Amino acid sequence: MIPIEEIRRAREIIAVDSIRTPLVRLNVPDAPAEIYLKLENLQPIGSFKIRGASYAVRQASVDEVSRGVITASAGNMAQGVASVARALGVACTVIVPENAPETKLAAIERLDGKYIKVPFDRWWQTLQESSYPGVEGFFVHPFEDERVMAGNGTIGLEILEDVPDPDVVLIPWGGGGLCTGIASAMRSLAPTVKVFGVEPGTASPLKASFAKGSIQTVDFTRSFVDGAGGKTLLPKMWPLAQELLEGSPTASLEEIASAIRILAERNRVIAEGAGALAVAVALSGRAGTGRIVCVVSGGNIDFTVLVKILRGETP
Repeated sequence: MIPIEEIRRAREIIAVDSIRTPLVRLNVPDAPAEIYLKLENLQPIGSFKIRGASYAVRQASVDEVSRGVITASAGNMAQGVASVARALGVACTVIVPENAPETKLAAIERLDGKYIKVPFDRWWQTLQESSYPGVEGFFVHPFEDERVMAGNGTIGLEILEDVPDPDVVLIPWGGGGLCTGIASAMRSLAPTVKVFGVEPGTASPLKASFAKGSIQTVDFTRSFVDGAGGKTLLPKMWPLAQELLEGSPTASLEEIASAIRILAERNRVIAEGAGALAVAVALSGRAGTGRIVCVVSGGNIDFTVLVKILRGETP
């Protein structure tokens, strides 16, 4: 659990790079719950990742970042780290999985970062080892770094300011850094709020791990939901999930595509697959009733994929 004092400190530090995002009601009157949207897709890089990246890089020493920074990311954390690195005038290198969306790769280049494409298993190995051969620099782990978690936890502070008494908070689970940060804030300030990490049904190791009571490896199907889900959990994250989360409901790809359409039609919000995941779970009724806050984690979706979804297809 991340101390609330650290999360509050992070809020002060990251203000130079991130914004306080709005929280609005989902315009679906007949929804099974009173659903609210925390719109992290409106961050300068289109994702919540700027929060954790900002705090991790800006808390590092000058010596640590003098040779540049490095991260492993499918795209959003890459943009966060690259954005802060550019602001500080240092180089940024990103190890990306070979299926990373072109939209996110183009964004890395716009931010003066460079990327190295590797097979998914090699990318996962980079996350496990927090390094990549031949690339020097300060490694920013996209979810295991406690400074990243603290930066993410600032979302929890803002949620409670805008909806003081939520019943449930739904957060996409990719590696766990977003869930851990927000859930730490909730545990300290509103311990009765139930927090769930949500996953796509095609890649749900957290759900399997809760079911078995230990870290599980599951079959993994790549999909347009590239920012959430995976094959397994890293060992550091499982105890945090057990401590802070109630469980991990999932949504199908069809439900997630439908949620993207609903967000666009009813609220004029563009969400990527992971960004619509919590909304899909809330609309399914699997998170219960009452006041539910859904973290719309990002909006960096390839327009070719978005067009297909808006036509009624499930890519």
